[in-house]
Amino acid sequence: MLDFQLDQEHQELQELYRRFAQERVKPLAHEMDEAEKYDMTLLQEIKDCGFFGIPFHEKYGGQGSDVLSYVLCMEEMSKVDASTGITLSVHTSLCASTIEEFGTEEQKQQWLRPLADGSRIGCFGLTEPGAGSDVAGARTTAVKDGNEYVINGEKIFTTNSGFADTFLVFALTDKSVPAAKGMSAFLVSRDTPGLTVTPDIPRMGIRAASNAAVVYEDVRVPAENLLGGVEGKGFKMAMKALDGGRIGIAAQSVGIAQGALDEAIKYCKERVQFGKTIASFQNTQFKMAELQTRIDAARLMTWRAAAAKDQGLPYNVYAAMAKLMASEVANETTRACVQFLGGYGFAREYAVERMMRDAKITEIYEGTSEVMKMVISGSMNLK
Repeated sequence: MLDFQLDQEHQELQELYRRFAQERVKPLAHEMDEAEKYDMTLLQEIKDCGFFGIPFHEKYGGQGSDVLSYVLCMEEMSKVDASTGITLSVHTSLCASTIEEFGTEEQKQQWLRPLADGSRIGCFGLTEPGAGSDVAGARTTAVKDGNEYVINGEKIFTTNSGFADTFLVFALTDKSVPAAKGMSAFLVSRDTPGLTVTPDIPRMGIRAASNAAVVYEDVRVPAENLLGGVEGKGFKMAMKALDGGRIGIAAQSVGIAQGALDEAIKYCKERVQFGKTIASFQNTQFKMAELQTRIDAARLMTWRAAAAKDQGLPYNVYAAMAKLMASEVANETTRACVQFLGGYGFAREYAVERMMRDAKITEIYEGTSEVMKMVISGSMNLK
């Protein structure tokens, strides 16, 4: 039996996330975007509320909830600030979830627990200056030297790296075979000698999020920091992480779209032109109806992917579909909302301007729209 309604527990969590987002995040969103820097006091509040550990088991310091609950949090935070959304997403979907799925029990106790209880923040080092969508083009290496691995290379666009404590980095342990077989994953502490984080990369959107290049120069880590304790599994780990991460980005996209439309509706109900409110024009009403319909469709696709993951079912195609559609909806909706506000929509004083800038990246990170189409078409037996 299908049920498209949230149960009481999820409704209560949704209200909790919404209240925090509206009361604590929204008032700081414009200021953080202008400063291009995340507010560390707000980050601590998010930690204290347990939002960094939503889908993780209580035995590892998490909230013991599920992926759907995390998705609800992502949407509510992203409605008011996409930078908060991506900060949560990278920590949860990419870093901590990968440790939970592939780490040894000892690694979970040492590395997952502080991520789940919020005492440490995680980041995910996969993309390189010469290897974006082509993950197999990575050049960062990890060479075994006694009881240690020596890591050399550079990762770029590493979200959270400016304030992260735990770096999950992917490197080649065997260059004689393709990356799919020769890549491994390592857990690295921020204070490890040789690890250098550059200043944040200036960006069009999600400007308050930390996003920098990370250089590894003869970074030595103990052999027990090899995730899962086995070499050659890194590529598989990275692909699985991105599958889950796409659910988070779909939720972020839905949040950006819904947040922009909510702002536009509020404006159009107050703004009077030609003797009547903008919202009273049928053209406005019809366009908003179309946008809300597409947002709801994207939301349900995102929930479907989250539910499949929670149930232990295959979800990679569902996640790709949700991200593809939701990111398109986010961009379509934010452009329309800027248009609704006219000249004011183009002014940085109004939130829809920031939301339009933030929306674009959802079609790029954690798999471009083109890569999503590759994943989806690959499941369709077209050849």
